[in-house]
Amino acid sequence: MLDSTKKTQSVARALHAIAPPSEDRSFAQDVVLGLSSAPKQLPCKYFYDARGSALFDRITELPEYYPTRTEIALMRDHAAKMAATIGARALLVELGSGSSVKTRLLLDELERPAGYVPIDISAEHLQQAASSIAADYPELEVMPVAADFTRGFVIPRPRAGAARSVMYFPGSTIGNFTRERALELLRAIARFVGANEDERPGGLLLGFDLVKPADVLVRAYDDAQGVTAAFNLNLLERINRELDGDFDLAQFEHHAVWNPKLARIELYLRSTRAQVVHAAGRSFEFAAGELTLTEYSHKYTRDSILSLAHQAGFERSTIWTDPEQRFGVGLFQLAD
Repeated sequence: MLDSTKKTQSVARALHAIAPPSEDRSFAQDVVLGLSSAPKQLPCKYFYDARGSALFDRITELPEYYPTRTEIALMRDHAAKMAATIGARALLVELGSGSSVKTRLLLDELERPAGYVPIDISAEHLQQAASSIAADYPELEVMPVAADFTRGFVIPRPRAGAARSVMYFPGSTIGNFTRERALELLRAIARFVGANEDERPGGLLLGFDLVKPADVLVRAYDDAQGVTAAFNLNLLERINRELDGDFDLAQFEHHAVWNPKLARIELYLRSTRAQVVHAAGRSFEFAAGELTLTEYSHKYTRDSILSLAHQAGFERSTIWTDPEQRFGVGLFQLAD
């Protein structure tokens, strides 16, 4: 998964197909494949066009959606400890950076960071956030990368040189991967942060959502204002706009359920009637009540996340949780 050639190491960090391993398919190909499957499904990564990213920012401010405010509170309370453990001159690489709100709390505490590499699939949203960070931290080298981090891309090396590399994966995006693919992701990150001979072994700062009562979870993904529903339905609107689709959004509805067996929230779009829809030059039949899976979000216990990190090769771990045990942030490090 990592290009370890000396030439590449001397110029840039290559992080390939970090997780899950996937074919290099286009939006159209993924939509056709997903809607032709039984049961139907659509990749959640396509939520994040410009409007989808803006809607997600609104979701993070909803009263029902506890993860963002809880994680921000954890970062406010413990960022100084995290930064002290990470140490000086670290290269901070953030997967799925979004608006980089939580990152600022960490950057405020880091000692002379070597650089910041925000990575996000939405180029427009990324550029706005990266420009804001660069303006507010003029001494920090900000190197945004617009990419789908499940595919190959190159991580730039900072001009000043880094003492170590730390991958920052905030939010609960780790939950969007199955346990098997989450392990692949963490193993790839472990190889990345330990790859360069001229750096000390690095680490992973990871946000993860904790298992809790089902009613709390479902409300977080099916809010009273309907913002999450709009976020989910926006995927169909994007298909209409970009793939010449003719989805009637009024004939689909947002549906969120808790799957206790797999310890995950599942998001669906439910067809309210039998219908035929066209997109990307293809026709797709929907039965009345048929569900299309658009996202799942796995929840962890303290023990299960520690086990995952240990299996990936991280030997030292520190975990911070809120008093209500709703959310966790873990700093997982390779042995020196």
